[in-house]
Amino acid sequence: MKVTNILLSFLIAMFFMSCGGTKKLETVTKSQEISLPFSETKYKTDKDFFRAKNVGKSPDVATAKKIALQNAKTELASNIKSLTKRVLDQYTNQRSIGDKQEYENKFEEQTREVVSQTLTDIRIIDEKVFKETDGSYSYWVVIETSKQSMLDGITKKITNNEKLQLDYDKKKFEETFNNEMEKLSKDQ
Repeated sequence: MKVTNILLSFLIAMFFMSCGGTKKLETVTKSQEISLPFSETKYKTDKDFFRAKNVGKSPDVATAKKIALQNAKTELASNIKSLTKRVLDQYTNQRSIGDKQEYENKFEEQTREVVSQTLTDIRIIDEKVFKETDGSYSYWVVIETSKQSMLDGITKKITNNEKLQLDYDKKKFEETFNNEMEKLSKDQ
């Protein structure tokens, strides 16, 4: 009987100890808005400048900056390429160009070169660095390049290509380009 009482007391004690009281579960009552750096209008593409923002994260600040700049340049190049494609489509539809497909291909090739050159002519307009709880760094950057430098680069490339120059109407192209920049600016 002593063994049974001891065993029963032990089991009861274990039962109460395992309960350990009530635990509160954390509950989220509403979602929390997180604002990203550089979300203001002044950091977005407008009628005069192409802009892009991005972030890089690394245990090293310099590496975080390199990642952020590369990400922002990639985004900027993609945006410029997309816009120039729309401009080229509209421009070639407005003009009667002999071999439209060949013209578009050559023009796109020239534009790709200009975009590459333009990305070396960017400037950082703002940057922020955050030390994260895990010890790493988040580096945010906003870069820009001017619309005018893009247009000048395209015009220069085309005027150096005799075949493209024959069908190129600088004023008409620039007008189409400016219209697309206005649309882009309003969409942002």
